[in-house]
Amino acid sequence: MKVMAIGAHPDDIEFGMAGTMLRLAQAGCELHYMTFCDGCCGSNVTNAADTARIRGAEAASAARLLGAAYHPPFAHDLEVFYDKPCLAKAISAVREVAPDILLVPSLFDYMEDHVFTARLAVMAGFCRGMPNAPCDPPRPIAENPVMVYHAQPHGHRDSMGAFRRPEFLVAVDDVMDAKTAALAEHRSQRDWLDDSQGMDAYLETMHSLCAEMGAMSGGACRFAEGWSRHNRLGFCDGGFDPLSEVLGSDALLSPAKA
Repeated sequence: MKVMAIGAHPDDIEFGMAGTMLRLAQAGCELHYMTFCDGCCGSNVTNAADTARIRGAEAASAARLLGAAYHPPFAHDLEVFYDKPCLAKAISAVREVAPDILLVPSLFDYMEDHVFTARLAVMAGFCRGMPNAPCDPPRPIAENPVMVYHAQPHGHRDSMGAFRRPEFLVAVDDVMDAKTAALAEHRSQRDWLDDSQGMDAYLETMHSLCAEMGAMSGGACRFAEGWSRHNRLGFCDGGFDPLSEVLGSDALLSPAKA
């Protein structure tokens, strides 16, 4: 199966999705990695163009460590919106990959770039088979079924600070070293997130977020990533749940066990 992970900025995928991607790769899936934004605003030191170049190189390196094909961004930070130009770019990207599993951000995140990316990614999956939908650059439609899975919002809290409970968990204990190594490729972000958001322990923050999800497993794992399924209408029939099919009960856990 083909897996496409879409994030807003370089390092978003590593924080909330990379463990699940690595588990899927172990099961033989083909991985694809894309952020819609280039990360150009993520520095207090370098200018926008240099920051985008640095962060693009870091993201490509992280994708290689994950074993994923890297797809370049199409927007600057703060310039991804739910509009026709961005939607056409997003549809083209999804058609190019034609994924069976589409991993996207939460619709309830604290940051608007994340929310707009989630909305665009969902609609791109929905429009993958619509010949008349805008598509830039033009690509043939993709008619295969796809299931959309939403990652947790960053910090597991929504824009109002309320905890968002995931529908299910993916245990990632055995891939935490690889997930950590991929996040560590984003060297430029450590000081930036400390300065801008008080995230003074970059790798440790990711570990604590995974540990918070792991604590909901009732002792089944130490680290986990949380996920929720999108409504199937327009994407696949009621029996299509490829994440469950590929990973099974050894990786998928219910937070109700906590």
